[in-house]
Amino acid sequence: MSSTRRMQILRAVVEDYIRQQEPIGSGALAAKHHLGVSSATIRNDMAVLEDEGYLTQPHTSAGRIPTEKGYRYFVNSLSTPISLTAEQRESISSALSGSVSLQDTLQRAARILSTITGQYAMVSAPSLSWSLMRHVELLPLAAHTLLLVAITETGRVVQRLVSADTLPNTEQTQCICETINTHCRMLTFRQCVQTIRTLPTDSEGGFPPQLRDAIAAAFSGMENEERSNELFTSGAASLTHQYIDAASLAPLFDALEEQVVLMRLMYDLTGQPGQEGVGVAIGSETHTPGLLHASVVSSGYGQSSTPSANAEHEEYDTGTQPTMPIAVIGSIGPTHMNYAVTMAAVHAVSRYLTEFLCVGHNGWQE
Repeated sequence: MSSTRRMQILRAVVEDYIRQQEPIGSGALAAKHHLGVSSATIRNDMAVLEDEGYLTQPHTSAGRIPTEKGYRYFVNSLSTPISLTAEQRESISSALSGSVSLQDTLQRAARILSTITGQYAMVSAPSLSWSLMRHVELLPLAAHTLLLVAITETGRVVQRLVSADTLPNTEQTQCICETINTHCRMLTFRQCVQTIRTLPTDSEGGFPPQLRDAIAAAFSGMENEERSNELFTSGAASLTHQYIDAASLAPLFDALEEQVVLMRLMYDLTGQPGQEGVGVAIGSETHTPGLLHASVVSSGYGQSSTPSANAEHEEYDTGTQPTMPIAVIGSIGPTHMNYAVTMAAVHAVSRYLTEFLCVGHNGWQE
């Protein structure tokens, strides 16, 4: 028996089942896919695939449907995502154009991903743990209090109160801002903390020591802030049309409420090797009971401009600097989802989002 032919039959079963959502018989495969062998031979090959755990037969004398193992083989065989149509690519670009804030952009991204896939879409806001600091301002509020305003590379604005017994005058405050911006621009917040603590104090013509430590502490507080609750979603209603077994919907919707769990899963998937940065978890691979009949497709975005957290202590050759996503985007649907289209859509929207944030955020906060 040809192993190559058997895997071709498996791919054909998966593709047809995704399209029809009905058990696939050997006769239909022989008529449609021109595999060069008889229906009886295909039927024998399907029986072997069932014995090996790739297919299952839901009813006696019925056709067969893929198992998790079958879907996993199919996904692994998709070496690169397919290309979206020109219309789909234009719809992504059009959806992201004209956004007025980072939050607006992320909500638009969730909507367009859901529209393309017909599934539930999730886009997380950039975490300050991975964001880069673009600009800092220090504004006097009271006798012993300054307002520290930090703007990240994605246009997010974060504010902290900074208190010290002695505050500098207006001119000195401006010099301190310039010093921080010179040394900390495009560093992570953790790197900002480390850098600020090495800046000279007033005895060396720089910061008052207490103020320097207070500013460093403010950046440390920002770095520790995780906005795991800021997850932009769309398409929950679409899932009701995707499931043949309505009993699977209740645990699925319960799982969708566990946003922290979903965020962790999506971040885990971005750390796994996959098709151009797209990770897929199928059914039990999600390790989430409510997702046993669902699959999650996820990718990071913002990778192009985020350095290693220890970049200042490392040396890299040009073009080889490792990158990390500042946030994640993903789609959830049934295990019989169209993996090729979903993976392509997640990949495309994540790339558009990365490029759009790099170019578009400057207009939000100036």
